[in-house]
Amino acid sequence: MELLKIENLHTIASDDESMNILKGLNLTINKGEIHVIMGPNGAGKSTLANTILNSPKYIVKEGNIYFEGNNINDLKTNERASLGIFMSFQSPVEIPGISVSNFIKSSLNNKEKVNLYEYIKELESTMKELDIEEGKEHRDLNVGFSGGEKKKNEILQMLMMKPKLAILDEIDSGLDIDAIKTVSKGINMFKNDDNAILMITHSTKILENLDNYIVHVLIDGKIVDTGDKSLAIEIDKNGYNKYL
Repeated sequence: MELLKIENLHTIASDDESMNILKGLNLTINKGEIHVIMGPNGAGKSTLANTILNSPKYIVKEGNIYFEGNNINDLKTNERASLGIFMSFQSPVEIPGISVSNFIKSSLNNKEKVNLYEYIKELESTMKELDIEEGKEHRDLNVGFSGGEKKKNEILQMLMMKPKLAILDEIDSGLDIDAIKTVSKGINMFKNDDNAILMITHSTKILENLDNYIVHVLIDGKIVDTGDKSLAIEIDKNGYNKYL
């Protein structure tokens, strides 16, 4: 059942090696689970997400990351992605010259040859579920998209690519209530007993439509508290003062 295991993870910023960000972080995520990371700005939440996928912005100085029981410390970003790790971005980039549809299809073709008819059928159905306007799949990736459209597009990619672990880094930031509900719907569509989600958020709004999630409080590079949805409600009400 164990999908991701992080042991005693210490990371620094690659452009400032005096900046210790993660300071002995431990985390285990099993299949079928949703884990929510909450914490104040600068606590290391996005650093954790980026370190799991080996961003060049961060250097692991100590500790290990295991995926399905195998140490992935020495794997490149694309190799980790090929294992089934997906990450959505706080600010999805615009990529002129490649359409949404071709981007997703190319990613899927890396695993196995895509049946074009079945692919188009599934893509159109998934777009409809996410209230994505017909024709958007032919537009250049995120070019001219609103913030909400970019975030929905990230969820579309997740649902089509079907990773084993989806890391959602502030997928709800900048979204209105209706868009948050749509993104929550996509998360519920994705979740099953064979995959897992690691979600980073500042708000409890997106959690209102999710069930059975585990909340972790990240302070100064370490997880200092873990609980259920009641912990998220407490943080929403009282903030992080008791941990600081």
